[in-house]
Amino acid sequence: MKTSRAGLVALGAVFSAGALESSPLQGQNQPVVIAILPFGDRGSYGQEKEILQALQVGIPATIAAELSGHSELRLTEPARLSQALRAQKVDPAGRLDAATAARVGKEVGARYAVTGSFADFYGKFRLDARIVDVQSGQILKVVSNTDAKLQDRADLYRIIQRVGHEVLAEANPSAGPTVREAEGKTVPTNALIEFSLGLLAEQRGDRASASRHYAQAVSLFSGYPEARAGLRRVGD
Repeated sequence: MKTSRAGLVALGAVFSAGALESSPLQGQNQPVVIAILPFGDRGSYGQEKEILQALQVGIPATIAAELSGHSELRLTEPARLSQALRAQKVDPAGRLDAATAARVGKEVGARYAVTGSFADFYGKFRLDARIVDVQSGQILKVVSNTDAKLQDRADLYRIIQRVGHEVLAEANPSAGPTVREAEGKTVPTNALIEFSLGLLAEQRGDRASASRHYAQAVSLFSGYPEARAGLRRVGD
């Protein structure tokens, strides 16, 4: 894939989690580290191909943004995750198995690795996140938006937010809700898609297109810190 190397760098720059000192069972006061890895499209219909490709980047980036401010987590340097993904020859558009996710997580010193997939069936959205124990290489749990009232693409941010919180709860049972969930924050789906398109353009090296998409995301939702950060990254 022509853009795989650039894509992995972009993935690492936007969503990563870092080195663990101990597991939550070993010390509840220690922050838990979760490596957020690429998510794959499981076979979607009803959206433009470009949007679906963008969501492969935007969904894990949004999960990471949800978790990034939580005191129970510690973030690592993005370069480490990018290097580990390249070392394992991970395709940003592909699906990772548990063994590969564990190897990547172990390489960056994480306790848990999170990867997964999504499927958009003409507006009915399914998101699955697999939590992998890096030490054993086993899938501890698959977190999905199983609530029948939370499967509409119009609620995409809330779907991602809910899955992200369940990932956090599994990694550290003592953790409370994420800051954004506690605040009741949500991002309109059209703004989230523009943000994701900005990430996709950025990973392809198209700074002008990335800037336009990030600006559109901010226009649609002014309180969108990740889109504003994207504008700063690609700005002159």
